[in-house]
Amino acid sequence: MKHSLDNLIGFTIVGIDGEIGKVKEFYFDDKAWTIRYMIVETGNWLIGRKILLSPQAITASDWDRSTFSVDLTTEQIKNSPDIDTDKPVSLQNEMDLYGYYPWGSYYWGGSMGISGLAMSYPIGISQTTPVENDKNKNGASDEDHHLRSTDKVTGYSIQATDEEIGNVEDFILNDSTWKIDFMLVDTGNWFPGKKVLIAPGMIKDINWETSTVTVNASEKVIKDSPEYTPGEALNETYETTLESYYGRAISPDLK
Repeated sequence: MKHSLDNLIGFTIVGIDGEIGKVKEFYFDDKAWTIRYMIVETGNWLIGRKILLSPQAITASDWDRSTFSVDLTTEQIKNSPDIDTDKPVSLQNEMDLYGYYPWGSYYWGGSMGISGLAMSYPIGISQTTPVENDKNKNGASDEDHHLRSTDKVTGYSIQATDEEIGNVEDFILNDSTWKIDFMLVDTGNWFPGKKVLIAPGMIKDINWETSTVTVNASEKVIKDSPEYTPGEALNETYETTLESYYGRAISPDLK
């Protein structure tokens, strides 16, 4: 099933022996486009501390009641590695988390092939390192920083092959894989009122320094793409239509 990440903000995290906190935002892997962590605000019981939890910790999801149950106790949360979530999360931070929590193993390093809508394209991640990834801020090298905040990427401008065509408004999550299947793009003043979906596989480049996402499609292709209404469930028919449209519209030399 597909869900808007924006709708998951505020979900309650319930542990084995009580409530742990509320989901504040998400961190995703900028190569695999998979959610790696939820940032959870613990509230008054830990004096406002924010923690990182992997989706692996979730044992049950109640979409109607907006809750995620996890196989952790409040004592485990209290004694977990104290990571400053206002700073970039380093590889060492992650190793500490996976060494402490009873989560499955994680594949360190390498990158997964990016594909979307059954069409595979190479994705180029700009090598420019954002200022926020300065080594002096948390003692980790630039190579450690490979997680991106969905909150910060929201608002990035979308650049077509010939024109700017909108901004990132939200992300669509596949709850069976925790992969981001689509970016929701608000075309704003370009095509007033229209919102469209773009799969990560269509992305040619992301420049983290200029907050720009470049896609392998022209302004006209995006303008004429099937419109998406936020809040509506994504069904197989719509996804098939979207796949077919982009498959026909995008020039082979751009794939």
